[in-house]
Amino acid sequence: QVHLVESGGGSVQAGDSLRLSCVASGLTFSRAAVAWFRRPPGKERDIVAAIGWNSPSTSYAASVKGRFSISRDNAKSTVFLRMNSLNPEDTAVYYCAVGSTSWPSLRPNDYGGWGQGTEVTVSS
Repeated sequence: QVHLVESGGGSVQAGDSLRLSCVASGLTFSRAAVAWFRRPPGKERDIVAAIGWNSPSTSYAASVKGRFSISRDNAKSTVFLRMNSLNPEDTAVYYCAVGSTSWPSLRPNDYGGWGQGTEVTVSS
């Protein structure tokens, strides 16, 4: 059974940066894609970025492309989300999830094993 723990969220000002971490245990992490999702207040959860088991393979939602960067350290079973140029629309609870594919799918249904999330608040 997969167990995911997200961390690194916080309250920041518009234009600031944050790096989120997702540590996985209880699974063969290195062969699975991993994605970051977010749920803004009062809205549905949506996918933000994904990374394949082979790090150079990544995918991003249009709303974060060029500002966010996903990376992974398979030796530490950890995936990171570097978020630059944050704006209030990025305010959300961020979750990571493990994919049933090895490539960075942006289909939410390809992912599961949710962690508890980490909250990001961006003030203008």
